[in-house]
Amino acid sequence: MKKKLFTIALALFTTLGAHAQFEKDKAYVGASLSGIDLSYNGAKKLNLGVQANAGYFLVDNWMLMGELGCDISSSDDVDSKFKLGVGGRYYMEQNGLFVGVNAKYVHGGKNYNDFVPGVELGWAYFLNGNVTIEPSVYYDQSFKSHKDFSTIGLRLGIGIYLFKN
Repeated sequence: MKKKLFTIALALFTTLGAHAQFEKDKAYVGASLSGIDLSYNGAKKLNLGVQANAGYFLVDNWMLMGELGCDISSSDDVDSKFKLGVGGRYYMEQNGLFVGVNAKYVHGGKNYNDFVPGVELGWAYFLNGNVTIEPSVYYDQSFKSHKDFSTIGLRLGIGIYLFKN
């Protein structure tokens, strides 16, 4: 009985924490780590990615985002890659789950340039009224070489949702 009450209270707390955070005219800044030896593609075995994001809610629950990032590889054969991209997210206000789509230009070394569209499924868990922990699963599709550069992985981020004054 105590476990059921605790579960219900936790679900209610999570739902109330996400309520009204994804409103029109709200800004977002975030940073995340990807890889951490949890993403994989055919060209490299270890990938550590760092991303910085900024976004703006054009309407309730819909955010337009920009991304700047870097992927660092443990392989001597693969150069570090730099990313610049745009995307969007749709948030489910009741629980903080989000679905995102994006497109990135990726540059690495002398001979690597790629256009990489991607999708993401994640959760914005509010620690307080503005700060979130954002675990997500993502897939990036490479147009240069699907087998070698398309990536599926986990990302862990932190986000800050700011009100427009």
